[in-house]
Amino acid sequence: MGAKDIFTKDYTKESEVFADAFNQYIYKGEQVIKAENLRPLDTNLTGIPHGAEGAGVPVQRYRDALKSVTAMEDDNAVYLLLGIEAQSEVHHAMPVRNMVYDALQYAAQVEETARAHRKARKAGEPEELEKNPDASEYLSGFYRDDRLIPVVTLVVYFGAGEWDGPMSIREMLSVQNPEILSFVSDYKLNLIAPGQMSDAEIDQFNTSLREVMLFIKYSEDRVKLNEMVEKDDRFKNMDRKAASVISTVTGVEIEMNEEEDKVDMCQALREMMEESAQEERVATAKRMLEAGGLTIEFIAKMANLSVKEVQALAIETV
Repeated sequence: MGAKDIFTKDYTKESEVFADAFNQYIYKGEQVIKAENLRPLDTNLTGIPHGAEGAGVPVQRYRDALKSVTAMEDDNAVYLLLGIEAQSEVHHAMPVRNMVYDALQYAAQVEETARAHRKARKAGEPEELEKNPDASEYLSGFYRDDRLIPVVTLVVYFGAGEWDGPMSIREMLSVQNPEILSFVSDYKLNLIAPGQMSDAEIDQFNTSLREVMLFIKYSEDRVKLNEMVEKDDRFKNMDRKAASVISTVTGVEIEMNEEEDKVDMCQALREMMEESAQEERVATAKRMLEAGGLTIEFIAKMANLSVKEVQALAIETV
């Protein structure tokens, strides 16, 4: 696992960031999912295709982050299982990958429900005995009144460009005949990609995920990036984890004081742009020295460098 994957996965596991991502995507920024109501779940998923014990090949997958939550909608409790897959690169089989994750999660719920019924019957619990399952219910272990908890998987893409991978299973199929596809169950990707979001949509984030997404979106336009960061005070007081994600995924070198929890991205960007400008000045002076016939003083003036700096470059180029 590379540094980008490590930093982005660790960042999205933070309950505040995790909740923020889903609140933006599902509720357009409304604070419905509360970080304090999230409960981390085991990200190791195992299952046997076809759901028959002893049949098929066992499957094991590891999710990036999985949490359960009770969200309140119009005074009604909604129980959800939420998963985030953090991507620093486009994954061209992501719909299949996520479909497997969700299928295993649903299979685990079915098995857990069947196990709970068996345990209750064995213990002779009156409520369970009263259910009196028929043959079909008894065989599957899942009764007519049993229900599954919805699983929602969200991909958070930490890239500046567009997500050019497929957004659904159907986009990956070799057959595009509408009549045939009407019989094929689809699976769509839920995606957050900063390069494909408006600034207004990114503003719906309430945590540092907002600044992370904005910085990534404009990371390839240094003029726009510098203008945006200078005007936005939230960039002057970013938490270290968010700053580390920005540095890792965009390649912007940010010096961070180990004793401080906050980072001034404005100052870091100024230093980066000054360094970039200095490199350009040095490159200009070197080209002029290589051309020959120009005085040190003239080159220093044209390249906006000191005479001593140009003299040192002249020695290097000899």
